[in-house]
Amino acid sequence: MAPLIILNDIGRKYVIGTEIIHALKSVSLTINKGEFVALMGPSGSGKSTLMNILGCLDTPTKGEYILNGINVSHMTDNDLADVRNKEIGFVFQTFNLLPRNTALDNVALPLIYAGVNREQRRERAKQNLTNVGLGNRMDHKPNELSGGQRQRVAVARALVNNPSIILADEPTGNLDTKTSIEIMGLIEDIHARGNTIILVTHEEDIAQHAHRIVRMRDGLIENDYPNPSIQRVDRSKILAE
Repeated sequence: MAPLIILNDIGRKYVIGTEIIHALKSVSLTINKGEFVALMGPSGSGKSTLMNILGCLDTPTKGEYILNGINVSHMTDNDLADVRNKEIGFVFQTFNLLPRNTALDNVALPLIYAGVNREQRRERAKQNLTNVGLGNRMDHKPNELSGGQRQRVAVARALVNNPSIILADEPTGNLDTKTSIEIMGLIEDIHARGNTIILVTHEEDIAQHAHRIVRMRDGLIENDYPNPSIQRVDRSKILAE
């Protein structure tokens, strides 16, 4: 089976006045369906730029990006928007919920762009909110929910289109420790159901939930390795069986 994501020699430069900034120099990366990958790196390492390219929010200045068999490297903004809506579910640090809309309407929003009728939108949004433990909070607006509940709404919205990838950008950045653990448990459950997850974080303890860790520095991949602590857990399960 072909990989879900193939990046070949991806570069991204920005021209600011007379200065050229190479945010990504040369990144090659392959991610298979069902993987849980943490993307790490200090500020200025290029991880945010790479996430924007992976999420089809930006295009590279060089190289090739194949997403689910489609070359998205040089698509128009409209075509990229279509790919984003079909293939990618986003979970952001700041939740990005519409303040005047209920949890149900926030989750149903991507389905409007996908052309799904109102009845089906409501049904799918209800199901996804129930799946993240918010079946009793569907009519609440974001300001009536806790930070953890808002992030659960955001996770339900990310899943509502059955995307190929869940892209989580610092998903616990605005949450306390207890709520962070709950949200990471939810993301692990989503991965266990077969979803591909790319988690962008600068926190080591959050990255440890992933099965593979990709570390970036100065616009390049510095390290790419399986998470040994996850493998130990997996091996012990096999031995126990």
